Amino acid sequence: KKYNAFMKTTLGKQETQLLAYLQMRKRQTVKTGELTGPLQLSREQERELFRRMARGGLIARVRNGLYLVPAQLPLGGAWSPDEILALETLMEDRQGLYQICGPNAFNRYGFDDQIPTRVYVYNNRISGERSIGVVALTLIKVADERLGDTEEVRTAEGRAAVYSSRVRTLVDAVYDWARFNSLPRAYEWIRADLAASRVSASALVDATLRYGDKGTIRRIGLLLERQGAETSLLRRLEGALTPSTGLIPWNPVKPKRGTISRRWGVVVNEEA
Repeated sequence: KKYNAFMKTTLGKQETQLLAYLQMRKRQTVKTGELTGPLQLSREQERELFRRMARGGLIARVRNGLYLVPAQLPLGGAWSPDEILALETLMEDRQGLYQICGPNAFNRYGFDDQIPTRVYVYNNRISGERSIGVVALTLIKVADERLGDTEEVRTAEGRAAVYSSRVRTLVDAVYDWARFNSLPRAYEWIRADLAASRVSASALVDATLRYGDKGTIRRIGLLLERQGAETSLLRRLEGALTPSTGLIPWNPVKPKRGTISRRWGVVVNEEA
């Protein structure tokens, strides 16, 4: 998101009053209607003040009627909240739960060195793309039972960011491959993590059964079989499948031609 070419570099009286009032009270959010009394503004004056400050990059709009403000007076130019402050504020406003996932988690755990320009978020409230200041969010609404298996990461700003765990991220790379463009890369990530004992086959099976679908179970079952996983683990995955004559491709972005694993119902259309 780009701000208008005109950026406020000096604060007017109303802007200064708004920021000073909120900072004195150690508040970083404000809603429409909260400043009419303290700053002696009409509702229209307050709305125009919010619009002007958001346009100038002095505050960030979270949604209609809710704004984030800087903790300290900006020295000039535009201000934007950090990614976690923006995300936390949005989720708290909707009383929702979230976990950062996909490309951001791939980068965090060293699977992919590409730094995403957006923050990908599983949550139980909102679906779609949002911008808060310069923070771009891709919000993926999921059922409550698909949230979980997370870890908290302390940011440089002292906030606790909630990420999908390492093993959950690997399962999601197979489950949500179309959204994250993560197959067949995810197979190599899983093999490497198993070989280095960064994740265990047992933990991978647990996460697959809890957060995967039938396709995820089939693909991870075949991978673990090829990796020599214990029979008991493979049987747990098999037990979650119902007999089917339908076949899915090992690599979903390639033609469905190759040898067939009847055990897992997978067409091995490249080396597994």
